[in-house]
Amino acid sequence: MKSIPRKHAEPGQIVAQKILNSDGVLLAEKGTEISEKLLRLLEQQNIETLVIEERERKKIFLVDDNMTNLTTGKAMLNEQYKVYPVPSADIMFNLLENIIPNMILLDIDMPDMNGYEAIKRLKSEPQWEEIPVIFLTSKTDEGSELEGLSLGAIDYVAKPFSAPLLLKRIENHLITERQKQQLKEFNTSLEEMVRRKTAQVFNLQNAVLSTVADLVEFRDDVTGGHISRTQKFLKLLLDKLVEEKIYSDEMSNWDMDYLLPSAQLHDVGKIAISDLILNKPGKLTDEEFNIMKTHVTIGVAAIKKIEQNAEEHAFLRHARLIAGTHHEKWDGSGYPSGLSGKDIPLEGRLMAIADVYDALISVRPYKKAFSTQEARQIIEKGKGTHFDPVLVDVFSKVADKFAAVARDL
Repeated sequence: MKSIPRKHAEPGQIVAQKILNSDGVLLAEKGTEISEKLLRLLEQQNIETLVIEERERKKIFLVDDNMTNLTTGKAMLNEQYKVYPVPSADIMFNLLENIIPNMILLDIDMPDMNGYEAIKRLKSEPQWEEIPVIFLTSKTDEGSELEGLSLGAIDYVAKPFSAPLLLKRIENHLITERQKQQLKEFNTSLEEMVRRKTAQVFNLQNAVLSTVADLVEFRDDVTGGHISRTQKFLKLLLDKLVEEKIYSDEMSNWDMDYLLPSAQLHDVGKIAISDLILNKPGKLTDEEFNIMKTHVTIGVAAIKKIEQNAEEHAFLRHARLIAGTHHEKWDGSGYPSGLSGKDIPLEGRLMAIADVYDALISVRPYKKAFSTQEARQIIEKGKGTHFDPVLVDVFSKVADKFAAVARDL
């Protein structure tokens, strides 16, 4: 702890002893950070001396080739700052390897490397570019001052300088730098808070999607695990597309974090299909199959309704496209719209492979489970008819990974 005159106190210092006015009213607790407002209050109350916590003094490099200037400058500043007299820019850069000052007072007219050259190098190095620089010079013309400021100096003080003026300039700029750092820390904290909140919303969104998907799967008890497996199959295809830069233009604006969770809603329309059809222990009649096919349009309608009551969001857009087109076929013979070729959104073409593969390897009341090899052959046979031929080639490259997922059935 040390006692200092109030006029020498700086915002940011910590009060080490509580401060009372003449009537015994508490003005500041021990541990209070001094602010401009508190300093004005103490002045109004005629408090002339403060006891503050001692802290490490701020470090200042005083760079000048004139030894008289170094000696005089250090004497002016030494009471409040830890001053490093530096006789050349080259020595300054050697010091900077081990010490980062809070400020550099930099002479312009020096041999070997002048102040302008020195600040250019300072501002070009990430570890030094944020150090505030005040130019000290005997030049007083407007052009020299403008050049110094344009190179990144925060101020320009003419020599010979008065101690009170220089001290005040340094104090003001250090306060400004501290405020800038506080703002930077606040922005970083705010960004982290936004990131956490975004993650919370994302996790909540996924939880809701998973719950809805589970409700669908709970009703459709013949397709247990279908939703989670098709997600895994879809990810295998997507990863391979990204790796080989296939359909990169179509995928350039996709957010994979939203695409994969949205795939859980591809069969959401089944929630409106009668249990008599959904869980029929046998093959569906044509009439029943036509009713079953309506799960696509029902699902799309449900997702559109959500979109109407919410802001535009990537996962809803992906969910609608996947739900609405994963039963379309490359040759135009699919449903509900009879789309063909690249008129079918890429999301739907990808989901078609994942969906059919899982149906093939799964037991149904009307069929046995195909082996993974048989399922692969059927997918590859559908190249150019049922499925996008490019995507079938991609599937073939990851078919062994599909089989590994299937073994977990």
